[in-house]
Amino acid sequence: MTEITAALVKELRERTGQGMMECKKALVAANGDIEKAIDDMRASGAIKAAKKAGNIAAEGSIAVKVADDHKSAVIIEVNSQTDFLALQDDFKAFVAESLNEAFEQKLTDAAPLIASREEARQALVAKCGENVNIRRLTRVEGDLVGAYLHGHRIGVVVALKGGNPELAKDIAMHVAASNPQFLNPSDVSEEAIAKEKEIFLALNADKIAGKPENIVENMVKGRINKFLAESSLVEQPFVKNPDVKVGELAKQAGAEIVSFVRYEVGEGIEKAEVDFAAEVAAQVAASKQ
Repeated sequence: MTEITAALVKELRERTGQGMMECKKALVAANGDIEKAIDDMRASGAIKAAKKAGNIAAEGSIAVKVADDHKSAVIIEVNSQTDFLALQDDFKAFVAESLNEAFEQKLTDAAPLIASREEARQALVAKCGENVNIRRLTRVEGDLVGAYLHGHRIGVVVALKGGNPELAKDIAMHVAASNPQFLNPSDVSEEAIAKEKEIFLALNADKIAGKPENIVENMVKGRINKFLAESSLVEQPFVKNPDVKVGELAKQAGAEIVSFVRYEVGEGIEKAEVDFAAEVAAQVAASKQ
């Protein structure tokens, strides 16, 4: 029988994404033949995919594709359990194929993409040993559309009326860095303003105690105005030139910002706390059974 070395186990783990003990068992069963071990692991893919389906996938990648004429773009998020997998070629290929399909089919919702990519997703789950999910997509159309991708974790699409692709990319880069919540101050909901006022009063209770009502109102008004400026894209200082607001930057170029979409990997997903020491201990215990 071929010796099952640590190097062989490491190689199988890197190629499949499976756990150490699972890789060792597969190599023992395959008599040290790594290719057969991979085939055997893939053959049991349906079971593995089902086991992984309940695992939280909060890492992954954002991908963006802009049409050559800059009239449309698609942005998608595909999740994995670890950032390590997001950097692997198999995962990247799945993301790219999913993005291209969404773009070519002009999809505006993730549901049909999820359905059509399910077989490929299960094959990837079986190979990598992690849960993988297509989470969301947005299609943007407009007079001029541009995008910016910050690594694989943040992506932005911006729609302009007028302007040029370089301006759209610059504004998208700003959105990636500054994360505005709204386009214009007028877009901020009354609920958001009320919440900000409540927080301000709670944090400054000692400072406003005993002050005249009109003074307190002016303090609150100042804070709300600052909040509107900080959270609205057109009012934010441009990251490349803080002396100019983003709205003014667009205006100087004869453009108007119509909309923006910003995706960040895992935002809004509750991540599980992982005890790696306990995980390794459990794998060791299982290997002794």
